[in-house]
Amino acid sequence: MTVQQFVPQTATESAAAEALITPAQHAHAGADAAPKRLYIETQGCQMNAYDSDRMADLLGDSHGYVLTDDPADADVLLMNTCSIREKAQEKVFSQLGRWRALKDKNPELIIGVGGCVASQEGEGIQQRAPYVDMVFGPQTLHRLPQMLDQHEQNKRQHKSNKISLVDISFPEIEKFDFLPEPKVEGYKAFVSIMEGCSKYCSFCVVPYTRGEEVSRPLDDVIAEVASLAAKGVREITLLGQNVNGYRGETFDGQICNFAELLRLVAKIPNIGRIRYTTSHPLEFSDELINVYAELPQLVSHLHLPVQSGSNPVLAAMKRNHQVDIYIEKIAKLRQVRPDLHLSSDFIIGFPNEGDAEFAETLQFIKDLDFDHSYSFIYSKRPGTPAAELPDPTPEDVKKQRLSEVKAVIKASTIAKTNAMLGQTLRVLVEKISDRDDRMVLGSADNTRLVQFIGDPVLIGQFVSVEVTDILSMNLVQGNLVQVESAH
Repeated sequence: MTVQQFVPQTATESAAAEALITPAQHAHAGADAAPKRLYIETQGCQMNAYDSDRMADLLGDSHGYVLTDDPADADVLLMNTCSIREKAQEKVFSQLGRWRALKDKNPELIIGVGGCVASQEGEGIQQRAPYVDMVFGPQTLHRLPQMLDQHEQNKRQHKSNKISLVDISFPEIEKFDFLPEPKVEGYKAFVSIMEGCSKYCSFCVVPYTRGEEVSRPLDDVIAEVASLAAKGVREITLLGQNVNGYRGETFDGQICNFAELLRLVAKIPNIGRIRYTTSHPLEFSDELINVYAELPQLVSHLHLPVQSGSNPVLAAMKRNHQVDIYIEKIAKLRQVRPDLHLSSDFIIGFPNEGDAEFAETLQFIKDLDFDHSYSFIYSKRPGTPAAELPDPTPEDVKKQRLSEVKAVIKASTIAKTNAMLGQTLRVLVEKISDRDDRMVLGSADNTRLVQFIGDPVLIGQFVSVEVTDILSMNLVQGNLVQVESAH
């Protein structure tokens, strides 16, 4: 097998190719040809979910592919991978092994691997799984149509020699210039405003798999949000590995920071709710805190990863902040948003986390009164500085610590949900309830699901609901109080 480093066309070559092969020709090659089917498996974070949606939009527009939820029914299988957790590569190759059986049955099946594991492994993916046709990184997914065309050309020209394509380069923010307008399903949408991270925490692979921080130009972000709003989207979630570190260039060469971006998004008609993830304590400025006092569209929910409540552990993680800094920022925020619901990330069992350090973290979690968290045992990521640290803590001790953390946070989640009884919540109505077709279901600003008896005409609108029953720690029921007028 030959591995071919994919070289994208120049702008002139691309235009010439488009003149010869149009999307309509791709989509309708053969008068009565059935549309080709695309299956995408998405692993990991919301950034990956956003990227997978854009892959589907891109290949739908360029080649007429339609999504299927059955890999056995697909003409193209794409895996959008995540390398955050330990053994991520093995998870990828395990799934590829299952897909190989599908390719044995259908030699024309095209298999592609993208995302962060693709960035880490590169050509190594084909070396272990030579039946994979394409490997692409998070920053090069926009080149998928060209890679598919090149794959077809290679098949015609090199029938006796398998050629696989690899493109895991880091072109600065280029992909957003080539992606089509996002399609809309429902009333919520993600908008990626930046790529990569430059924080270099000792445990994290993101700078190595997604590159350094690069922000999208301000006008591009605003145009995408406005387009989504015009299509009926009411809630926007702004995405980035270090989203509050956004520094987008304006049309006149100035720089727009994240706080100002939030103000501009809030001015777009029909955007009634704004969320963002994932943020970093170092970038959580006083100006950003002040925005919470200014913008009712910005939800009273914040996901602000801290990773540990122990200063020695934070230092070993190279987080470059201390516990007191985090506490101070949350205290300021709760002064302007007393109803704030706070969530975070915690890495348990980081190298050399002893009993004392863990006790500090557990007390920190109790003191900050987190609503929920993403908590998991530390896992070494190849190529990161922390992977070289000695790690003497037994695995059973780490599991016990994680269990204690989850128990504390679950109790907090339940208490906060129970306290909603009698409160009035602002809800975006999204669909008819699966539990009772007389009811509609939506999400509150604080992330809880809310159902109530209401007309389906309310779907897509913001309403106020008084909570009358607690059905689970994430689901409440109530009575409609008021329908909010659109703006």
